[in-house]
Amino acid sequence: MATVVDALTSADLAPIVDLVITADRDGYEARAVDGRVRFRREAEGCGWSFAETEVEGRNPLGDRATDRFVGLDVEMANPHPTRTENAYPHAYEMVAQIFDHPAAPDVLTLHTPAHNWEDHGGERGEHGSMSTVQARAPFILGGAGVRQLGTVARSCRLVDVAPTVLALMGAAPHPDGVGLNGQRRSDALLRRQDGEVQDDLLASPAERPDHVVGFLLDGCNPNVLYDAIACGEAPNLARIAAMGTTFEHGAFSSMPTVTLANHTSILTGAHPGHHGILNNAWYDRRIGEQVITNSPATWPWAMGTLSPEVETMYQAVKRTWPDAFTLAANEPCDTGADMGTFTLMRGGTMPERPPRPEDLPFATERFVRPEKKYATASRVDHVGLELTLGVWGRGYQGVEYPLPRFSWVNFSLTDAAFHLGGPWSEVARASIHDTDARVGQVLDAVEARGVLDRTAFFVVADHGMEESNPAVTGDWGDALRGTGVPFRDEAYMWIYAGVE
Repeated sequence: MATVVDALTSADLAPIVDLVITADRDGYEARAVDGRVRFRREAEGCGWSFAETEVEGRNPLGDRATDRFVGLDVEMANPHPTRTENAYPHAYEMVAQIFDHPAAPDVLTLHTPAHNWEDHGGERGEHGSMSTVQARAPFILGGAGVRQLGTVARSCRLVDVAPTVLALMGAAPHPDGVGLNGQRRSDALLRRQDGEVQDDLLASPAERPDHVVGFLLDGCNPNVLYDAIACGEAPNLARIAAMGTTFEHGAFSSMPTVTLANHTSILTGAHPGHHGILNNAWYDRRIGEQVITNSPATWPWAMGTLSPEVETMYQAVKRTWPDAFTLAANEPCDTGADMGTFTLMRGGTMPERPPRPEDLPFATERFVRPEKKYATASRVDHVGLELTLGVWGRGYQGVEYPLPRFSWVNFSLTDAAFHLGGPWSEVARASIHDTDARVGQVLDAVEARGVLDRTAFFVVADHGMEESNPAVTGDWGDALRGTGVPFRDEAYMWIYAGVE
């Protein structure tokens, strides 16, 4: 393993490799071109404490500040931060959780912020590493039962979202719930609760909502989103923010900072190393196969590796309120949901076909016509919106449904646009505008049913998005092949040594 790590942390690869991480029976090691740290963990209550056991040169995970590069102006003034300028929020916890899973890789390889993965189809906006901008997602909670604190200078983790929302709803603790370290936790609101309730956001129990609607804006950089809200470009999201609290410093995703791993973390309150959706793709030595989850071909069955030791929000709601109805629109993590896009597909029913891109409502013509990815994502989001409006309205495909106690609506356009042009681009801002219009349709549907004042809403993303540098390209494949060690590189970041 040392040969592989030496190759990845060579000076030649320093422009594209931020750091590499390994684990052994004595703990964990993070290494960069200019230093390394070894650390171990111990159980502390329901969580973990960490102790550094060896530092050589600069500790590459030494800066774990959560308030770095807050605000769009600050972020844009510090493009492509170097490893000495960056921060890695909750880094020790994020490392440790991955290696709890038996299919974890031998080496975690993290790209630098500047790296444009051109050789692997990279685009202007990138994510996947655990540095500040790539890990930071937005978090807004508003509506019934939520304290109106405005914008507050703080952050949380994405694993905190589910327990916070369930506490807002008044969900019952799980009788066998455990905490971050797997030990019994009597107040756990989920089967495994790695996160913590953000108690001070919640008003009195007498104000609890009857309904909650969650919106995920995939891959949406919070600095950009909050700026769009402040500039009046997202009036419906601004309406939700005005009803409650916005975390200025965001909500930090679990490592790896990729799509389905963190969709599932939000909806289970557990890290990927515990819920079992490890990455968009990984290799499982136990069965000798590659596992791909985040693909249109696998989305309906992506939860096949979900651990039975976790519980989704849909399941937690049904456990507390057996007669409750739950909705998962355009969401692969739908285990336990009564109705959803992929629930229909698994049952042999296709969702209603969307219009042609040029005929879509709420689609910026400037981008939806020439940009295939923008058009495709807009059509996908239209499908999810129509399903949501049907369930909240007078029926979908001829079937009427009860009002959902918990609704989850996944919008993908922001991810497509932020990848395409980078988070600071006009196409990214257009995607926020279009998505905001779809959010507004859902708000209108809730209001039309007469329950707006009894409904809470939250807005979140699965990860951030960082502006890469088109001049910084290349990969580490040749360097690894030069070691003579057989390897698999899954998702262009996870190295499995000794297999091909």
